[in-house]
Amino acid sequence: MSENTLMVGGQAVIEGVMMRTPQMVAVACRRADGTINVWRKPYRTLLARFRILALPLFRGAVVLLEALALGIQALTYSGDLFEHDQSAAGNGTVAGPKSSPGARTRGQKLRMAFTMIFAFGIGIAIFFYIPLLLTEWLGARTSFWFNLVDGVIRLVFFLAYIALISQMKDIRRVFEYHGAEHKSIFNHEAKTDLTPENSATYSRFHPRCGTSFLLIVMLVSIIVFMFLGKPENVSERLLRLAFIPLIGGISYELIRLSGRGFGNPVWDFFIAPGLWLQRLTTREPDLSQLEVAIVALRAALGEEVEALPNVVVEGDEELAVETA
Repeated sequence: MSENTLMVGGQAVIEGVMMRTPQMVAVACRRADGTINVWRKPYRTLLARFRILALPLFRGAVVLLEALALGIQALTYSGDLFEHDQSAAGNGTVAGPKSSPGARTRGQKLRMAFTMIFAFGIGIAIFFYIPLLLTEWLGARTSFWFNLVDGVIRLVFFLAYIALISQMKDIRRVFEYHGAEHKSIFNHEAKTDLTPENSATYSRFHPRCGTSFLLIVMLVSIIVFMFLGKPENVSERLLRLAFIPLIGGISYELIRLSGRGFGNPVWDFFIAPGLWLQRLTTREPDLSQLEVAIVALRAALGEEVEALPNVVVEGDEELAVETA
């Protein structure tokens, strides 16, 4: 794989897919009337603006934060479209291809910000702080055993969380689009014609998937925290949060290497757990979902998608649904 190939990434959203390249970010969502809404804008990563951030270990933390910010915005965009279509259906009407909800008010944006902060707080408590308390309760004494048990508990929590949400109907639908994202990227990497039929022939398990990345983060954190010893008080527990950028940086370099080594028997052995975990976070998509993923990918690659059947393109400086 070339470096350019490695820079194509994506994320499943509500009834759609977000795709990102070094030059463009695009979101494509299927509307209730069957049309595909596309939002896109030019994108320039901080890695291209500040060379020091592109150095190994630094770049991983930057990419992680950028992906998180864009992912939240893309989910908000798709959620607004979905909510608007649901509301229109409840009123006995069908939202048209250019029908979008208005921009969010200041109050709505503040409520969303507080919701996100609360959600992150809950995430830190469940996947970071509670495992520490449980490890202390289990009586792990030495630094090695404490950090190993703590890491295993975090890993169990993570796997249980994935298994639980995978049973939800709405989440399964998102996971189908996750599979469509992977298949279309494989289609692109193989340099074959981007069509739903071609994409359907590829695997839904991709070595650079965010699921695999999170699994690597869990494993790398065990090793990094080994060097910090056993935390004896609250401040030492919270100090571990400061090492998350380092953990993310190391994990990013490993996920890049896994993408390059995919197909090599040695690398495939190490990649296998992440691919296995994707059996929970991806589902086989249908051709209509693959079509949405391909439209998002074409838009992110800078292709003109306006002329495609049933495609409506919109865009602005902010990732928000504007009144048509």
